[in-house]
Amino acid sequence: MIHLDRVSATKGRFRLAEVSFALEVGAYGVVIGPAGSGKTTLLEVLAGLVPVQGGRVLLDGVERRWMPPESRDIGLVYQQAYLFPHLSVAQNVAYGARDIATQQEVIERLGVTPLLARDVAGLSGGERQLVALARALARRPRLLLLDEPFSALDPRRRGLVRREVRDLHRAWGLTTLQVTHDFAEAGLLGDQAILLDAGQVLQSGPPAEVFRKPASPYVAEFLGAENVFAGTARPWTAAPDDAIGERQQAMAFETGTLTFYAVGDFAAGAGHAVIRAEEVTVARDQTYDSARNRFSGRVVEVATLGALTRVTVDVRDTPIVAAVSTQSARDLALAPGLAVVVSFKAMAVHLC
Repeated sequence: MIHLDRVSATKGRFRLAEVSFALEVGAYGVVIGPAGSGKTTLLEVLAGLVPVQGGRVLLDGVERRWMPPESRDIGLVYQQAYLFPHLSVAQNVAYGARDIATQQEVIERLGVTPLLARDVAGLSGGERQLVALARALARRPRLLLLDEPFSALDPRRRGLVRREVRDLHRAWGLTTLQVTHDFAEAGLLGDQAILLDAGQVLQSGPPAEVFRKPASPYVAEFLGAENVFAGTARPWTAAPDDAIGERQQAMAFETGTLTFYAVGDFAAGAGHAVIRAEEVTVARDQTYDSARNRFSGRVVEVATLGALTRVTVDVRDTPIVAAVSTQSARDLALAPGLAVVVSFKAMAVHLC
């Protein structure tokens, strides 16, 4: 288990400030955050490469802040790979390998065999990352730290290698912490997401919860939520009792000329409403379903990227963005100026 308790550390002019989170044994954690937020420094603290100035670093329940890096049983893969330049690919992978069988399994699963006889100086960026991953995994460490390990791989290879790393993680019971800027990758891989910014943890938890229920409007916008509205919440007394859970209540959220209805655990007063675009439905006319929030408006923008189309609808001078399949956008003949109805459920409105 990784447990950081109010850890502070300085690297150059950058400072991690009282970072706290826990990752269970065998879990796959992902660290996300903007450039310069301290993601790599966090991994280096765990690896023992950056000294801790305050707080506790517990690995498997034991304080490790004074333990040297070579005694921590940690595999670390940097984005830049950092291979040994004086060794061949085969020698790099073999360096520190637990045994021949483990080494061979990793080589075969990651597809490194064609590279074994080559000099590392002639490898591409993606090939260097593959070799660095193989070297770290061949040790079969208790804790695997990955810093953007797939960033230089082409899309097809990235998917294959990502799947193999996740499979080895499960099969061996590795505890893994990976830095990534790819939100989709975080959702695919992670059991826990840790959002870091300016050296501080803003939020942590299961990826679906972090993405669906951001702790603040800043977190929501960083995570790509298209619909973030400032306003005021008040209790909604007209809601049926069966729509309210033990710790939840029905709320009406007023923003500009619009009122959204939400269900959640939120105190009345000023705040923000977050609605992810994929929760918003677009129709050509009024469709009466279970969606509590329904508004008429006009399409102002249709942006298509592959199989996904983002549709911006003006509702009483307030833009609401929906994400629909490109085929649905074609079937509805969505285009600027078209009158449409947008709708979303009360459970889709997150108040923060």
